[in-house]
Order: sequence, then C-alpha cells, then structure tokens
Amino acid sequence: MSRTPFPRKAFPMTHAPDITPKSWLMVLTLGVVWGATFMFMEIALRGMTPFWLAAGRISFAAVLTLTVWLAGSRKLFLTEKRDWGALCLVGILSTALPFLLLSWGMQYVTSGFAGVSMATVALMVLPLAHFLVPGERMSLRRFIGFLIGFAGVAVLIGPEAFAPSGAAMEPLGRLACIGVAACYAVSSIAMRRLPPVDPIGLAAVPMLIGALFVIPLAWLREGPPPMPDTQTLIVIAMLGLVPTAGANLLRVLVIRSAGPVFMSLTNYIVPLCSVFLGALVLGEPLHSSLLVALILILAGVALSQYGALRRLFGRDQ
Repeated sequence: MSRTPFPRKAFPMTHAPDITPKSWLMVLTLGVVWGATFMFMEIALRGMTPFWLAAGRISFAAVLTLTVWLAGSRKLFLTEKRDWGALCLVGILSTALPFLLLSWGMQYVTSGFAGVSMATVALMVLPLAHFLVPGERMSLRRFIGFLIGFAGVAVLIGPEAFAPSGAAMEPLGRLACIGVAACYAVSSIAMRRLPPVDPIGLAAVPMLIGALFVIPLAWLREGPPPMPDTQTLIVIAMLGLVPTAGANLLRVLVIRSAGPVFMSLTNYIVPLCSVFLGALVLGEPLHSSLLVALILILAGVALSQYGALRRLFGRDQ
C-alpha cells in the first residue's frame, strides 16, 4: 500500500497546462460537490453564527488534510526553492477570507445567488492568467467572453448594491459573494505560481493557515463558539469533510496540472446545481434577473473557454 493516495509529482510553474480526461472527471466532481455546498450552508446558518461556521469548516478540514499528509510525508517544498509568503497568501485567499465572506453574505442572499456568483471566478482568472501564467494568453475570443460574462455580473449584483449605506443588507451580501469569487481567482493564480510542492501538503498547510486566521476573528467577532444542535453539527462536519477537505485536494491537483483557467470550468456546473437545489430543496424563488445573469455569465465563460473544450478532443485552439 502506498503512503499516499495521490501522486507526488512536482508541478513547476513554467509547464504548459496538461489537460486529460482525468482532469475533466475531477472538474465535474468538484462542480457537483461545490454546487450543493451552498444549500448545506444555508441549512447550517440556521443553527450556527457565520464566523464560527467558517471556522468550523476550515478547522475540521485542516485536521483531516494534515492527518493524511503527515501519514505519508512531511516534506512540503520538493526543491530548494521555497516561497512561504506566497503559501500564506494562498491560505488566506483560498480558505480564510472567502469562507468568512461567504458565511456572512449568505445571511442576506439565497444559496442560488451565491452559487451563480461563483461562476465569476472563471472571468476574473482570465486577465490575471494572461499576465502571470505561461500558456494562458487572453485571445480576442476570450476577451469577448470576458465582456459578456461581466455584463452578467452587473445584472447579478444590481445597481442597488452601490446605494448609500442606509440601504438594506442584501446588496452588501451580494458584494460579499462576488468578493469570494475574487479571492478564489487570485488564490488560483498564486497557487499555480508556487514552486514545486507536495500536492497534499499544498492542500493541508493553507487549511492550517486559514484556521489560525479565522478562529481568533470568530472569537473576537462572535464570542465563544455556540453549541449547535445535532443536525447543525452533522452538516458542519459534512461541509468540512466533503466540499472543504476532499474537494480542496482535487482543486490543488487540477490547478497544478491543468491550470487555473481549466479549473475555472467548474463554474459551469456550480451555479446550475446551486440554483436547481436551492429552488427544489429550499424553495428559493427564481427571479428573472438571476436567470438572465446566469445565462450571460455562462455564455461568457463558454466563449472564453472554447479552446479548452476543443483541446479535450485533440483539436487545436
């Protein structure tokens, strides 16, 4: 039996994206799992405060991923080159800050809205990857897709989000969800540019960094952790196990091998699942503006990612 279920291949930041059928299977799995996450967060928030919900998810996932990593190897960087500053940035932007923003924002928006907002990660990655990631150039087609998608973002947020501070909290919740997408976009680029690292360590150590960041904030903001009921505790444990710990391992492998732009294809699946489950299970309304935004965002993502779809079947971009 091997010491770890994942290969310890060093993925240098300079190699071109390696997209295989296995990459697509991992992306499909991530899209479905993350699409259902917002529904479960909506349920968990009924019995847990937002900051402690974020802290509980990250802490549970950190313990699990660290256990898996330390059971195999304690080596993190696979060469002499180390970049602890970038690794800390990945920890803050891929776990701590987005989990805090999402838990807080979902007090005021539906799970369907939160899921649709995550599709904007694909759009935000495009201009960043153009300048920072080898092999991810911004073509004219991608730029047009970027513009179409951001028209959908404007519809999604709505003009009321920029109203004076006396406005209702829902617009701020919308902006918080878009902020989550921005965190994921930047962290994907930062993760891709790290020197060769152990993939399980890259999933585990940022989780630990995120937990060390979130727990003191939750204590300062909301006091000692509340005692949740059994159902809430089960949901939090599930959130920490499946979409946080397990899915984060897959996310790292996809980004380090196939690249952050390909990873952003999960955002085709996430919003569709979140809107469907929110309406079916939670009875959330399907506003016309949400559906229009969903269509525009997915159309923009589809156009910008058309080359990745062609590469799957061996055609030139």
